[in-house]
Amino acid sequence: MKVGCIGLGDIAQKAYLPVLGVLPGVELHLQTRTPATLTRVADTLHLPAGQRHTDLDALLAQGLDAAFVHAPTAVHPEIVTRLLEAGVPTYVDKPLAYELADSERLVTLAEERGTSLAVGFNRRHAPAYAQCLEHPRELILMQKNRIGLPEEPRSMILDDFVHVVDTLRFLVPGPVDDVTVRGRLRDGLLHHVVLQLAGDGFTALGVMNRLSGSGEEILEISGQDTKRQVINLAEVIDHKGQPTVRRRGDWVPVARQRGIEQAVLGFLDAVRAGKVLSARDALATHELCERVVHAVLEYSGPAA
Repeated sequence: MKVGCIGLGDIAQKAYLPVLGVLPGVELHLQTRTPATLTRVADTLHLPAGQRHTDLDALLAQGLDAAFVHAPTAVHPEIVTRLLEAGVPTYVDKPLAYELADSERLVTLAEERGTSLAVGFNRRHAPAYAQCLEHPRELILMQKNRIGLPEEPRSMILDDFVHVVDTLRFLVPGPVDDVTVRGRLRDGLLHHVVLQLAGDGFTALGVMNRLSGSGEEILEISGQDTKRQVINLAEVIDHKGQPTVRRRGDWVPVARQRGIEQAVLGFLDAVRAGKVLSARDALATHELCERVVHAVLEYSGPAA
């Protein structure tokens, strides 16, 4: 099975290549426009010259069975279009694109070509989060905070807050009938954003503070007198009377803890089985992110 990896930045090197590089039956091909990075990463994986590529045409000429896209978001539309037009099942690191129109076009193109398109919302596969589906979820609170990192609204929401948006959509126990957004925008930079989703019997809050003084990700779900907390995807605390704490095992790989290994294996299993994966649900997350972008700009008014 020939699998391409396009873009060799931090996420590819830390999260995806440790999984892809050891899978039996996978012939891994790397592509980046930066020769020094290509050499360094390919040497680490002991890949021969024929599996190293500096342009997309050379990679596509290999007759790929699947591809993973980890290039910068701005070039996703161009790269994904080329892959889908070549009939290559494609897994894209979130988001599909910065602009909703581009995301819509890519999803439509994949459907027209009958080709798999998947978006890397790995938290849906992270064991600590996936297991929350088994618990009461009358109130959901997710925080994903950073230190000293206010950013332009669209890039912050589509590159980072998108994880919060998608995780809330994944965990809400029913249809959402009310959406509320608040944010603080100063000098064109978004300091924090709050998203509330509500439906029959539940409320879900997503919070991101880019000036929080702490880099952290905390999920809390509660209902029927029980509460579960998940801290940084690694520590699970169940509250029912006395709290009980369960931490990630010493030998559990980070890629498995964060759901990346499961997402990769699930995608490749579908490709092998000839199952076409749709990104239509992922598009709904992008649509909600677009709503958040517009609401933040409208709520905040002119930048101070």
